[in-house]
Amino acid sequence: MPNNKSFILFIPLIAIILLSSCSVRREKALFNAPTDIITDTLKQVYVVNDQGLGDLYYRIKPNDLLAVRNVQNPEFGAVGSTSSSGGGGSTGGTASAAQSFAVDLDGQVDLPAIGKVAVIGLTRREAAAKLQEIYKEKLLKDPIIEVSVVNLKVTLLGEFARQGNFLLEKDNTTLIDILGEAGGINKTADPKSLKIIRGDRANPEIIYVNLNNINSLASKKLILQNNDIIYLQTTKSAAFNEKMQSISSFVQPILVIVNVALLILTITK
Repeated sequence: MPNNKSFILFIPLIAIILLSSCSVRREKALFNAPTDIITDTLKQVYVVNDQGLGDLYYRIKPNDLLAVRNVQNPEFGAVGSTSSSGGGGSTGGTASAAQSFAVDLDGQVDLPAIGKVAVIGLTRREAAAKLQEIYKEKLLKDPIIEVSVVNLKVTLLGEFARQGNFLLEKDNTTLIDILGEAGGINKTADPKSLKIIRGDRANPEIIYVNLNNINSLASKKLILQNNDIIYLQTTKSAAFNEKMQSISSFVQPILVIVNVALLILTITK
């Protein structure tokens, strides 16, 4: 009898929790936006504040760090190691064997043996071809130059096997490339809730992706850009279960007290 009475007292609390379950995940989520409700009905890819396609081939800017590696002549441009590796990992290994050189505000990079070279506005391939020609004219026979921009990165947060900063060491790095580098997603992740925040932080482009749908992979929007933030939420059930566990640890002592009080009341009648 006491147990039945305590259960009846507990019913309103259960009802309140169930009614609020839809908001549980949102309370703990990062970077909430009014458009996040689209994830409940998302089929493939949905873009908010579309800013068009970014440069598929990144163009070098002032303050970039270039890793320059001469494949045939290691003594030129392949000494030391870069200090720009991200917290999470990278999409390639070329930068790890090359020294990094900063592009100054005038758009030039100062390199061993050949001095300053203007590289601003060039793609990685164009910069490599230019440096290759200069090294060939001034110093080396048939050099093979590789150039990486080692400060380009994206940030993964949420339900990934690994979170952190991941380097974009090659052109056209896709979302799937980075997911593979991060080790995939967790069991508690909601594949329909992936969100990419891109561009101006005050007025960002938001890209919603349904990883369950293979047709999503065809979107050019999934070619990653420098400083993209990629966020993945938990499923509603996982968020609800976590909430229930925290509530249970608070409610159980109260139920014990209620049961004891009802038992005493029953005995004394």
